[in-house]
Amino acid sequence: MARTVPINQHNTVSYAEIARLNEIITPLVRQGQSIHQIYLEHEDELMCSEKTIYNYIDACLFDVRNIDLPRKVRFRERYKKPEFKVDKGCRIGRSYKEFEHFLEKNPDTPVVQMDSVIGTVGGKCLLTIHFVESSLMLAFLRDANTSQSVIDIFNAMDKILGPELFEKLFPVILTDNGSEFSNPRAIEYRETAPRGYSYHRTNVFYCDAGSPYQKGAIEVNHELIRRILPKGTSFDHLTQRDIFLMMNHINSYKRKKLNDRSPYETFSFYHGEDVLERLACRQVAAKDIMLKPNLLKK
Repeated sequence: MARTVPINQHNTVSYAEIARLNEIITPLVRQGQSIHQIYLEHEDELMCSEKTIYNYIDACLFDVRNIDLPRKVRFRERYKKPEFKVDKGCRIGRSYKEFEHFLEKNPDTPVVQMDSVIGTVGGKCLLTIHFVESSLMLAFLRDANTSQSVIDIFNAMDKILGPELFEKLFPVILTDNGSEFSNPRAIEYRETAPRGYSYHRTNVFYCDAGSPYQKGAIEVNHELIRRILPKGTSFDHLTQRDIFLMMNHINSYKRKKLNDRSPYETFSFYHGEDVLERLACRQVAAKDIMLKPNLLKK
């Protein structure tokens, strides 16, 4: 169970989360930056409000104190809005209804579903990416459930695959309303585009609130991850190599709905072995497939 620090009589925060925030904030404060400046530049990593950062400093949870701040901003007590929620503005033009309209206009477009799998609160977590057509799933270990960590993964895949292949594999992405997906433009657009390619690389849409069945394919595939990493399991001791191993076993597991082929075999049929190699996917022999926690026992 994750250890927590009491903030007040109503709230606690995990030691791991405090340590993560401290690593971002303290060095920049010591360089003379204000909390406001730090928040503006690192909002996608911090994943909390600016006021929350001041509250943590007031509670002496970081290595810096109020006296270290260039200017201590005083906040008047006011109604507290819920934190860690997706800005509704990011969903304009990206609703599930608009997703359906997109597919009506582009009926042969393959769909990719995206989600998160949480370990223990405040600890490492997974970003999961599911190719619905083939049932192949990718998973990436993240130190924290932030939108910046999601953006970083897509930027890395864009470089590994190259613009043409990336746009072929990720024409449309459907996800839920988690705060880690609250910066869709950073996923949809690349920062720089090679000559001959546009900055736009994909289209992100959101399921309706409280409707996980709208991306049911990825939810079902998560059940295979939970055979190996049951709910409540900490991911903090895992490495990305462990996650690649787990997904190789899952993606080599044959499915009835794929005419008794595995997701690896199906994806290979559509896109080839070279693409799977770039995505760090390897086939596991049927006799060696293990979908139990012992797979990742050290």
